[in-house]
Amino acid sequence: MTEKTPTLSDWTALADSEVKGRDLTWQTPEGIAVKPLYSAADTENIDPGMPGFAPYTRGVKASMYAGRPWTIRQYAGFSTAEESNAFYRRNLAAGQKGLSIAFDLATHRGYDSDHPRVVGDVGKAGVAIDTLADMKILFDGIPLDTMSVSMTMNGAVLPCLAFYIVAAEEQGVSQDRLSGTIQNDILKEFMVRNTYIYPPEPSMRIVADIIAYTSEHMPRFNSISISGYHMHEAGATAVQELAFTLADGMAYVRAAQERGLDIDAFAGRLSFFFGIGMNFFMEVAKLRAARTLWSKIIAGFGGNARSQMLRTHCQTSGVSLTEQDPYNNVIRTTIEAMAATFGGTQSLHTNSLDEAVALPTDFSARIARNTQLILAEETGMTNVVDPLGGSYYVEALTKALADEAWALIEEVEGLGGMVHAVESGMPKQRIEEAAAAKQAAVDKGDAVIVGVNKYRLGEEADMDTLDIDNAKVRADQIRRLEQTRAERDEGQAQAALKAITLGAKHAPLSARPEPVEGPSAQGLRQAQPERDLGDAQPGGIETNLLALCVEAARARCTLGEMSAAMEAAFGRYDTVPVPVTGIYGKAYEGDADFARIVDAVAAIADRRGRPPRVMIAKLGQDGHDRGANVVASAFADMGFDIVPGPLFQTPEEARDLALARDVDAIGCSSLAAGHMTLIPELIRLLKDADRADIKVFAGGVIPPKDYAALRKAGVTGIYGPGTNIVEAAADLLQLMGHNLPPKKESAE
Repeated sequence: MTEKTPTLSDWTALADSEVKGRDLTWQTPEGIAVKPLYSAADTENIDPGMPGFAPYTRGVKASMYAGRPWTIRQYAGFSTAEESNAFYRRNLAAGQKGLSIAFDLATHRGYDSDHPRVVGDVGKAGVAIDTLADMKILFDGIPLDTMSVSMTMNGAVLPCLAFYIVAAEEQGVSQDRLSGTIQNDILKEFMVRNTYIYPPEPSMRIVADIIAYTSEHMPRFNSISISGYHMHEAGATAVQELAFTLADGMAYVRAAQERGLDIDAFAGRLSFFFGIGMNFFMEVAKLRAARTLWSKIIAGFGGNARSQMLRTHCQTSGVSLTEQDPYNNVIRTTIEAMAATFGGTQSLHTNSLDEAVALPTDFSARIARNTQLILAEETGMTNVVDPLGGSYYVEALTKALADEAWALIEEVEGLGGMVHAVESGMPKQRIEEAAAAKQAAVDKGDAVIVGVNKYRLGEEADMDTLDIDNAKVRADQIRRLEQTRAERDEGQAQAALKAITLGAKHAPLSARPEPVEGPSAQGLRQAQPERDLGDAQPGGIETNLLALCVEAARARCTLGEMSAAMEAAFGRYDTVPVPVTGIYGKAYEGDADFARIVDAVAAIADRRGRPPRVMIAKLGQDGHDRGANVVASAFADMGFDIVPGPLFQTPEEARDLALARDVDAIGCSSLAAGHMTLIPELIRLLKDADRADIKVFAGGVIPPKDYAALRKAGVTGIYGPGTNIVEAAADLLQLMGHNLPPKKESAE
């Protein structure tokens, strides 16, 4: 007798009996309900098309990796140009296929290494580039006519790209032979990463200038890499990362079209950059949905099929790496790399196991690179195009993610587009809310991080990490700066700088309505001197800022000088964070430990007339503010009086604000290795002001080997990656001399 084929109803009955009717549906952070089983019914109205054809859901090339594997493009840079060059050459010899340059924070923010604001930042989180000489050394022995180069640069994008063009020129390589990508994605900086220099309007003008220049002179070079990666790292959900990234892309397309450029003249050289986290199938679906939506968007702008291709670089998540039990990071990176390749990325960076606390060593970088080599060479995954295509779950998830992202894009469009949305603060607030919710889930144990909040080791083993001698690097950079200034034709250099300022003042800026006010205006401060715009196209004046910076690079002007020449016209942009509230605390409703902190803070407020006042400080040029914002949000929900410090403070500025606001403690957030210079200096300044009573604590990416020196300098508490914020708050209160009330029973 033939058995009946099981139906979906049969499965439902059997599953219910196994789990006793418990609902197995999973609600993702994106708000997507994921069922435990998918079937043909979930995909009957979905047609993902074919690889190589619009809308490119299944891949931008018909053959994908069966024709050619993805490019292994490891992001790296540290210390001096000489050190980074040697590192690149070793990696290229070991199988890496493209370069991705990481610049230090002083370079990102448009400062030369001798500027007093960057004492603790030079060479610490990337390579220091001040002069054309630095850039020439960086690529010494690396043929720029055959090597594809990606540069993660947004703030000081013009001098860095100009140095690259002229370095290639003096290597004998013309501009039309250069291939690679410049990130040039400034809108994302105003939301999450904060390595901006100028206000949004002139920053968008710079983006358009680069698109226009490269369209004319650099046909093989991608003029922009629209980045969701840094949103991902700041805590964005997959929907937010996808929607805000594509909405940024729409803003750049409009900026180029306003300059009179034809969509098909530049859209084919726009590229993207996404972060890849641990929700494997969501990340696969994200890349597929991104291609689908971008095809739809560019078709709406009138672009042809080639212009509709979304090509992307991906990087495995840095925020998923843990300081605790760090060899687990090798596994995490492998899973994330597989998600990127199953999703159809064109190139990939895999993070090193030690990057939760420091720059990678040669040992860890080799493991990260070999992860990709093994996936490409040993698994057989490159033999089939879109191997997950047709999966009921993947296809349904791709559509659900695309639909949710499109709804958010339409919300952005309702604000007048991404430039207005950024000015309103909406994207930044949404991302910070998602980050606070994720941190609360981790701290409570609802989201499991193996080795951090579950299966934790009793004792952590020491791990060797790379250390950069910041003082030595800065001294070396200053010597090269002095040499450059001494050997150049000073009259020619000053003329080139004046031309930049003149071009910046005269070039037209897009006329737009007043910014939309929003719920999180971020306390923005825009220092914009009056601009004499003059005629739209003044006779005899070059107004393309990249063209002007190329001439300045030839004249041996420095990066800081070029940036200052534009700042004279545009001003420098600054911001004060506004922590979101109510998100972290809501997740802890009924939790006894959280209530204990709240009660303790309330008791202090009753006794002293105000709650404990804590300043959250970001010292130096590190704009990565996820950790600082999450801590500020969580502490505010516990009842602390939070004083958010402006980004990019010097120790002197932090001291002055702390004294003016009469704070009890200062929390210094460090993600870019400046802590060993900047935090001890702040403590010294507080002592000199007779306020040694102000407790200073530190958190973020701080290698354990630095803890002893920081404690010796006077740091009260150190809270590294993976710290439970509720536990940190309890510890801080006790360090401040406040006793906690006895534990209550949980309301649950």
